[in-house]
Amino acid sequence: MKRKLTDTAAKNAKPTSSISDGGGLYLLVKETGKFWRYNYRMDGKQKTLSIGSYPEISLKDARLLHEEARALLARGVDPSQHKQATKGARLAESANTFQAVAMEWIVKFTADQVPEHIDRQKRRLERHVFPYIGGRIIGEIEPPDILAVLRRIEAAGTLETAHRVKTIIGQVFRYAVATGRAVRDQTADLKGALPPAKGNHFAAITDPKEIGELLRSMAGYSGAMETCIALQLSAYLFTRPGELRQMEWAEIEGDVWTIPAEKMKAGRVHVVPLCKQALALLDELRPLTGKRRYVFPSRTDTSKPMSANTVRSALVRLGYESDTMTAHGFRALASTRLYEMGFHTDLIEKQLAHSVGSDVRRAYDRSQHIEQRTAMMQQWADYLDSLRDGAQVIPIRRAG
Repeated sequence: MKRKLTDTAAKNAKPTSSISDGGGLYLLVKETGKFWRYNYRMDGKQKTLSIGSYPEISLKDARLLHEEARALLARGVDPSQHKQATKGARLAESANTFQAVAMEWIVKFTADQVPEHIDRQKRRLERHVFPYIGGRIIGEIEPPDILAVLRRIEAAGTLETAHRVKTIIGQVFRYAVATGRAVRDQTADLKGALPPAKGNHFAAITDPKEIGELLRSMAGYSGAMETCIALQLSAYLFTRPGELRQMEWAEIEGDVWTIPAEKMKAGRVHVVPLCKQALALLDELRPLTGKRRYVFPSRTDTSKPMSANTVRSALVRLGYESDTMTAHGFRALASTRLYEMGFHTDLIEKQLAHSVGSDVRRAYDRSQHIEQRTAMMQQWADYLDSLRDGAQVIPIRRAG
């Protein structure tokens, strides 16, 4: 087949003209641009295939695409239908990439979460995940691919972030399984592949900036009011989760919560000074549960306290899996930051209801340090509020 067009002719072609190159291929020239077209007949009908625009598609490339279309036609395949099928396959493939599935999951399953938490998840995905596996088909991603992503984060010295990113990836995979785009959650095979985020048994967040993000997420929790308040009191009071969920209205007198010995791990009465913020939260909750025995009664049986899993489940709902933050982790969070704030060991450990010193010392030490602990707890609550509100507050260091 003899070709007729040249690059010069294509370049100089004027609008409202059509220049043939032979074999049905021609350059259509309009005011809006120049376009390659291929006229052919299929099943007795005249059809036209759009090949692309010039000069984005050069004369040489247009001829190659023309020959491919002619070869399809010779095999009885309609070039236009083949183009549409190929385009559809590309679109379907792009919808099944990890990035596409992740963004879809964020839209559908984080609508009830606070904006700060949603933005944090997006940033972690965009920074740590999308550049490496975002363009991969999610059903083809294997555990070693995910581990390589996590290892990069770990190598940067942010092990806690690596655990959080693993949690997010797992949530995306579970959504992909539910929507038929993956067979299983590939992060399940990575259990134990990363070192624990903390030396403590219970995972905890201790970085001030991340504490602020956690507090904002908790304040915006959209579930039951009792659960929202339990979350916030967990941070303000940092008692053991079992002690908080079994709190009784009768145990609160003024600005003090006295926990009876039978509820305490060490079998001793424990006094918890209540900061202004805690008292305000309790006042908010009193109209709802104030006539019940428990401050946080079970929703199915009000004669019992709330479930041991309630606070933990709320944290998971906010995006904090058990390898990142736990209900018990509020104690490690408080302990770490209070030491950084310069409070004396005895005050911190006494507030944590830990045994301090030798058996002999404990036998003679009956001091509760109520005044000092009351001041410490109020400063602690104010410090948490400053982190929640995003203020750059440097806590006052106290002499030991």
